[in-house]
Amino acid sequence: MFNRNARVTAVLGPTNTGKTHYAIQQMLCHRTGVIGLPLRLLAREVYDRVVALRGPSVVALVTGEERIVPERTQYWVCTTEAMPLEIGADFVAIDEIQLCADPDRGHVFTERLLHARGLNETLFLGSDTMRGAIAALVPKVQFLRKERLSELTYAGSKKIARMPARSAIVAFSVQNVYAIAELIRRQKGGCAIVMGALSPRTRNAQVELYQNGDVDYLVATDAIGMGLNLDIKHIAFAGTAKFDGRRMRMLNADELAQIAGRAGRHTTSGTFGVTGEARPLPSEVIDAIENHQFLPVRKLHWRNARLEFGSAERLIASLEQQTKDEWLTRVRESDDLIALKTLTAMPEITDRIRDARDVRLLWDVCRVPDFRDISPTEHASLLAQLFGFLHRDGRVPADWLARNIARIDRPLGDIDTLSRRLAFIRTWTYVAQRTGWVDDESHWRGETRAVEDRLSDALHERLTAAFVDRRTSVLLRRLNQKESLVAEVNDKGEVTVEGEFIGRLEGFRFRQDQTASTEEARTLRQAAVAALAPAFHLRADKFYNAPDTEMEFTEQGGLMWGTEALGKLVAGPDALRPQAVAFVDDEAGPEVAEKVRRRLQHFIDRRVAAQFEPLLNLQRDETLTGLARGFAFQLVEALGILPRDGVAEDVKTLDQEARGLLRKHGVRFGQFTIFLPALLKPAPTRLRLVLWSLMNALDTFPESPPPGLVTIPNLADVPMQHYTLSGYRPAGSRAIRIDMLERLADLLRTKDTRAGFEATPDMLSITGMTLEQFADLMQGLGYAGERGERPKARPAPSREATAEEIAAKAEAEAESKRVIVDDTVEAAPAEAGDPEGAVPDAAAAAGDADAVATAAVPAEELEVYYTFRWAPRPRPRADHARRGPRRDASQTQADRPAPAEGQPQGERKPRGDAQRPRRDGEAGAPKRQGDRKPQGDRKPQGDRKGKGGKPGIREGARREPQPRSFSASPDRKRDRIDPDNPFAAALMGLKDAGKKD
Repeated sequence: MFNRNARVTAVLGPTNTGKTHYAIQQMLCHRTGVIGLPLRLLAREVYDRVVALRGPSVVALVTGEERIVPERTQYWVCTTEAMPLEIGADFVAIDEIQLCADPDRGHVFTERLLHARGLNETLFLGSDTMRGAIAALVPKVQFLRKERLSELTYAGSKKIARMPARSAIVAFSVQNVYAIAELIRRQKGGCAIVMGALSPRTRNAQVELYQNGDVDYLVATDAIGMGLNLDIKHIAFAGTAKFDGRRMRMLNADELAQIAGRAGRHTTSGTFGVTGEARPLPSEVIDAIENHQFLPVRKLHWRNARLEFGSAERLIASLEQQTKDEWLTRVRESDDLIALKTLTAMPEITDRIRDARDVRLLWDVCRVPDFRDISPTEHASLLAQLFGFLHRDGRVPADWLARNIARIDRPLGDIDTLSRRLAFIRTWTYVAQRTGWVDDESHWRGETRAVEDRLSDALHERLTAAFVDRRTSVLLRRLNQKESLVAEVNDKGEVTVEGEFIGRLEGFRFRQDQTASTEEARTLRQAAVAALAPAFHLRADKFYNAPDTEMEFTEQGGLMWGTEALGKLVAGPDALRPQAVAFVDDEAGPEVAEKVRRRLQHFIDRRVAAQFEPLLNLQRDETLTGLARGFAFQLVEALGILPRDGVAEDVKTLDQEARGLLRKHGVRFGQFTIFLPALLKPAPTRLRLVLWSLMNALDTFPESPPPGLVTIPNLADVPMQHYTLSGYRPAGSRAIRIDMLERLADLLRTKDTRAGFEATPDMLSITGMTLEQFADLMQGLGYAGERGERPKARPAPSREATAEEIAAKAEAEAESKRVIVDDTVEAAPAEAGDPEGAVPDAAAAAGDADAVATAAVPAEELEVYYTFRWAPRPRPRADHARRGPRRDASQTQADRPAPAEGQPQGERKPRGDAQRPRRDGEAGAPKRQGDRKPQGDRKPQGDRKGKGGKPGIREGARREPQPRSFSASPDRKRDRIDPDNPFAAALMGLKDAGKKD
């Protein structure tokens, strides 16, 4: 029953007129009151305002998903659908009453317009377009016109990059909202998100970001048009069409005005316009919005509220009842009616409907909103389950409800996942809010509220992380306010401005954070450089006084101070004088740049002097003259390593005195390489590769091999010169270190290369190879290896020798050092290169050992051995043929000799006094002289060896004339002394003394 004396007032006017504020003040003048609001977000905002004025003990909040009802409730803040009209409140207010014309929810607002009344006062708040409809449908209504407090003007089209601060961009789809938000984050530092689908907790957290100034931009749907009071100066429409649930349609002028009116609060003027792909608004629409003049509402959406529950068919018929009122039109088929029709078509549902209570229960279930928005079929299936539980047990099972809630209670995932879970939890929140549907209603309401809060907080964090760059936002806000920025540099080189990290100081260069937007990058750098000016000078002083141990060069020519790159090396006047270039920002100033460069130059100069001291001493030695000085110059140019085959003629021209002067500086004349052994260490090798690469202007420098390796792989794509500079010589599939190669050459020089020889343990030990690998190496050096198998000799069982056996063995060893020549026992002279004296008869010993091994080892146990012979024309390796001729940097001149036909260029034959003697019939072999004695007529020499390197006659036997033997050492005349022999001077003295005698 209406109180005939109750006052009914329609408070109409545009946005920003204070209508909602007026309604709250009027409600608080009454003992009890109810206010209905279009959105739960707005309901929550009004609830907080009323609580602040009257306290939480007398204020209730009732929405479809939230219910806070104190025992002494006086004031009810609700969504329009959830208003408790049966309590008989003194005051009733309905906000945004123009939603009576909404095709989806309009029937609810129309029902409140027609039937919701307060005992003492009723207010209808909304647009002036409702004046005619309200006057026709509400008797004795009074009208109160509210004028806008500020001016609203059209600002045209603006790009997002030029959008003014405190702006809101409105889009009409979730995808567009996220896309615009990402663009604003990149260009403006970030934005807040407001959508109707957000929970109140998430929405409030996002609005707080905007209201407290953390961000200056807001991206929202048309939800902000429903009474949300925000500090917005400009509204920009990213589109003017929306999907209304059925089709895409253009927004009417009054709908645009409802949103645009959010710009300008109280007396502050506001503007509106378009952005993005939205077309400029027509002039008539602009005039209507600016002057608040719109076409009046002619039809209100209506649905019969007097429902009949006698049967499902009668209920559907009452819901579809038509109206004859000219102001009313039946609402289009709503979601709850569609769900009712779907469920009544299910046999399992119709079998349970027996009376009006069942029909009423079914209708209550069908009114559960489809928050999940998956599909009508999925929603109907869920409603059927709910109806089955409520009809059979009168309650929704607690375990079933708990399982569904537990599946949603996962605050992990991306924005879309969390948004979907929030929509799902709203369904169970709604179920828990229905009276009598669940046991322990307070528990389940608290449980669903807690899950929603957790998901809301997680969604707020994801939105903030995705669309808010706090650093950029703070800095731009300070810049817009014309405030000076405070920048700092910590001891780690991290640069912060206003406490926000913006980059890092690497050495003497500032590396700006790449996440900064293009618009702010220049300003941020200026602020950082201003703070870095004193830091540059402090760092330069610290670096200049730092010890060399804190500095290092890289294999690509970089100069490091700890982990920071401060410069690089470039080619200087010569290879041993590289120049340092410093990496210093221009903002640091020329004084800092020069100080850093000088310190880097001092470091590399001292490093070259320390690592190449022998070479520098050789270069500065003024006692070297003539050929010796020229050869020293070549060695310095080659950085301490010269392949002998390239300078063989020069070596021949050096006399003994010149060689002695060079040897004083550590120069070693090897069979394959002339080098300084001190420069083969890892540190000089690493520096040599860098210096050579600088002089040859390489883009990528070769890396030095790992230290301690005797051999490394011989790769086809690595030039020969790189191996030489690294201190290696390619041979076969491996490259051997040149100092180890010379040690191997010393052993090979004592072997008979015509008859063949086997590898000794010393040879394998020097190279660190297996027998198969050693065979490949020898082939790369010009030897042919013949593979064979023989019975494996087992070592005799070991036992402790007696004193008599030890004495007998010692006597036998003494006798073995004596040979019988012409029935006279003479001591064998020392073999060249054998400091122990005479060499045992290897052939006899090998023969005895083979005989014993053959008798002792079973026939099936065989061992592999190789017999090596000098190959006059070794066949080139396949990989050498593929890669073509290889030559080092010293052979780039046209006057370098070409390799012999069929001979690999990387394996040239030794020249000069290191050259292998020519065989008969070979090109360049010496002619036989008639006056040379045959080998058999010559006096036996102690340095002649038989096969195996041991005397050819067994102990106790008379030495017979021996056939001529061949050695790997050069075939020199008897009276010629090897000038490379370190004892050459002493031998020359002995020779001269013999001639005088």
